Formats: sequence, C-alpha cells, structure tokens
Amino acid sequence: MNSCSVVILNWNGANYLRRFLPVLISNTTLPGVELVVADNASTDDSLTVLEKEFPAVRRIVLDTNYGFAGGYNKAIEQLNSEFVVLLNSDVEVSPGWLEPLLQYLDEHDDVAACQPKIRAFHQREQFEHAGAAGGFIDRLGYPFCRGRILSETEADVAQYDTVRDIFWATGACMVVRTAVYRSCGGLDDDFFAHMEEIDLCWRMQSRGYRITAVPSSVVFHVGGGTLASESPRKTYLNFRNNLLMLYKNLPDSELTRILLLRWVLDLVAALHLLVGGKPANAFSVLKAQYAFLRMKRDFTKRRQENLHQSLLFDLKGRYMYSILFDYYFKGCKTFSSLRF
Repeated sequence: MNSCSVVILNWNGANYLRRFLPVLISNTTLPGVELVVADNASTDDSLTVLEKEFPAVRRIVLDTNYGFAGGYNKAIEQLNSEFVVLLNSDVEVSPGWLEPLLQYLDEHDDVAACQPKIRAFHQREQFEHAGAAGGFIDRLGYPFCRGRILSETEADVAQYDTVRDIFWATGACMVVRTAVYRSCGGLDDDFFAHMEEIDLCWRMQSRGYRITAVPSSVVFHVGGGTLASESPRKTYLNFRNNLLMLYKNLPDSELTRILLLRWVLDLVAALHLLVGGKPANAFSVLKAQYAFLRMKRDFTKRRQENLHQSLLFDLKGRYMYSILFDYYFKGCKTFSSLRF
C-alpha cells in the first residue's frame, strides 16, 4: 500500500500540467508516495500530455466531468493509500512541502486533515485567497482565513507561522486520512464545486477530529484556474452551496435564525452587485436562493444522518461573531485583529 497519493483533479488543464507537474515531481521524493492525475473528461490534450510527457504519473480517466467534489470521490474510490492529498492543478509546491504535513498527521492521530500555508503564485509574499494560513468560519457561515478577511489578503511576514487548529483546510492543497474521508462520506457530489471542503471539514470536526494548518509547508496557488472570481457561475455555486452547508450542519437551535439572517444578507449582496454593475452576478445570488429551496428537501435525510453522527457542536475555528460586521463597521482587516 502506498502511504500517500497526491491527486490532481484535472479538467482542460494541459497548460497547468506542463507548468506545475515537473515541479511536483522534483519536489515530491518521499518513498511510498504516488502521483496521480484524475482527469474529469477533459476536451483539450491533457491525456496526450500525460501519456507522452509524464508517463510515470498514474492516470485515472473519468467518463464525464463530475465536478470537484464528484471527481475526487470517484478518484479516491480507486486508491489504496493511508493519506490522500487533494492538490489543485494550478499549485506550485516548494521543496520539502509534503514532509511536514505527513509527519504531523503521523504524530497526531486525532487530526483528520491538514493544509500548508498557501501563498499567491503571482505575488509570492502575499497570502492567497483560497486557504491562506488556515480556514475559519463565522457564525453566519461566511468563510475567512488567517491571512485573508473577505477579499483582503495580507502579506506573509511570519505572523501566522504557528501550527493551529482551524475550521477548514483548503481544497487547493489538503492532506486527509483516507479512512476518515470515506467514513465521513467524502465531498458532497451535489455541491459540484465550491464550499465542499468546508462542508467535509465541518463533518469531520463534528465527529471528533481536528483540522490543522501546518505553515512550515508552503505552496503557491494561481487561483481562478477553472472559474474566474467574477464568474456568475462561481457566484451561484458559492451562495447556493453555503446555504446547503449550513442546512446540513447547523444544530436545530441555530438553524432557523441563521438561515433567515442569511436570506436577508444574501438579498443585500445581490442588490450590492446590481448597483455595482454586475447584474449577472446579482441574478446568480437570487438563482442560488431558489436552488437552495428546491434542493432542501433532498438534503433533509443527509442533515438528519449528519446530526445523528455528530459528537460535537462547539467546534474549533468557528468565530461566534459576524465577520461582515467586524470588517465593515469595526475595520478589522486582518485575522489578528479579530475577537478570537
């Protein structure tokens, strides 16, 4: 059995494969580690690139585009490793990136998943939006990070170099125990993409596991490789999946109040996008609310099963204030200025 499988989920990313696979290969030299590319039915020349230029990399060819969540679930079904790394195709790893992550998991049996420090590929000293130095969530379900509050990212000046328990590890680069991934149900296929790793980490934490950031490992993320940040499709998935995540995981004592507050705040967000000249994105927020209501019934059983298996509800990394209030009204633009 391989101790670890590093899995890149690829969809029409031939250029990223050519650019970042050689770096991954040269910087991943631990014994018992296999490199895998799971292809989500690409229509570019990704498979030809893999076959001709990277024959030593294992290929898993999927018959359709299952999205981020479904694609990883399909790929991990075919693996037999103790640990799996979910690694975006637009991530450049640094020398020795994997060793600290696996060592931490080996030494802490109660940790289900961990992530490295994520810096921006094009601004190398700046934290990257998707993960930074570890993910958190506020009481209303808005995610943020050590090093990134809403759209504001910090420069990395070693202020977050301590190992710390977090709420969620980024799907851009997450190392997870395969057995825990499977026992907790993996990523939710119906999310397709966005928020799925936060939902998974919420489930893993509720079952008594820890999620951790190990900043001695550093990788660099391009970001927006599949969907640009301004994409209406991305707006739709983020808003819809955030509501689905809250519905699946919040205890009964919080659910109704928080969903009502989010409904109002999402309408405010749609109005802000409309006034800001982004009508397609504004419509995507409204479309997401409708989709949530339509899908809610199908998620009721998932919610009941999830809460039945939950051992904990007071989870580490959940910020029991509003990140929007702290950002816009208190001027908190850095993680260290928050009320943790």
